[in-house]
Amino acid sequence: MSGVATAAVRIGTRSSALALAQAEQVRALLTARGVAAELVTYTTVGDKVLDKPLSQIGEKGLFTKELEDDLLAGRTDCAVHSLKDLPTQSPPGLAIVAHLVREDPRDALVLPATSPRYTLATLPTGARVGSSSLRRKAQLGALRPDLVAVELRGNVGTRLRKIDEGQVDAAFLAAAGLRRLGLGERIVETLDAPQWLPAAGQGAIAIQVRAADAASVATFGALDHAPTSRAIAAERAFLAALEGGCQVPIGALAVGAAPDALVLHGFVADLAGTTVLRGHEPIGAGNAAEAGRRLAAALRARGADAILAGLRTRSA
Repeated sequence: MSGVATAAVRIGTRSSALALAQAEQVRALLTARGVAAELVTYTTVGDKVLDKPLSQIGEKGLFTKELEDDLLAGRTDCAVHSLKDLPTQSPPGLAIVAHLVREDPRDALVLPATSPRYTLATLPTGARVGSSSLRRKAQLGALRPDLVAVELRGNVGTRLRKIDEGQVDAAFLAAAGLRRLGLGERIVETLDAPQWLPAAGQGAIAIQVRAADAASVATFGALDHAPTSRAIAAERAFLAALEGGCQVPIGALAVGAAPDALVLHGFVADLAGTTVLRGHEPIGAGNAAEAGRRLAAALRARGADAILAGLRTRSA
């Protein structure tokens, strides 16, 4: 790590309330090990550009690039990310060395504070449902084509305010973010696999360091939660094999009662959710990533390539 042994390690993080809460989890774990740490905050492209859907901004690493640039330059010792925001490959010279214990990975339905307690199944026809995620919009189109998907951007607090102002009748947010901010009471319904799938890696916090910095690799690598890393290795391999990103509706989740008894569920869909290819693959005792690659290959054999080609032609 940079500096003398007694210097506080520098944790790079976005400046949103959720990102800070996640970075504070890392700092607390370090403090418990006798390692002092300080936070260095950033505002990313994804935080600044709020007038366009994420899929139209046209860059990878919308919520990570600034953190990664400073980490590579040695201005921080690690970067803390929501794993679902990270491209499946780190930039050269950087590596993910730890994932914290995963929070609830599911999507949650949130309603205005004064709304009746609708579920996704009981929302009235024509209800406006907010999300910036193509994955969520595609699943909504598949399950409730009578509802209207509405673009909804902003951090958790901003989206909750817009919901309560009546800009939408309901919205999808990550359950993990709400719970980490102490807002779990806003969850009306959690959406379960395999019928509804989250983003690959959703609910997991990733710690990224310079790959050649042996001290950082050791310090932060010691915080890794192996069962979480195993599950998300399968999910992220599935995403990578399909070359997925924010412009492709793809979901994945490894579920099971024990780390050695997991099943990977995944889907790929067109934007409207009229064509959805689903599958599942057991995650064996060996390399968890292999399950993700097998599932991707199985969906490709059933027509995923045509869906992916159509999506990329549309976004070109």
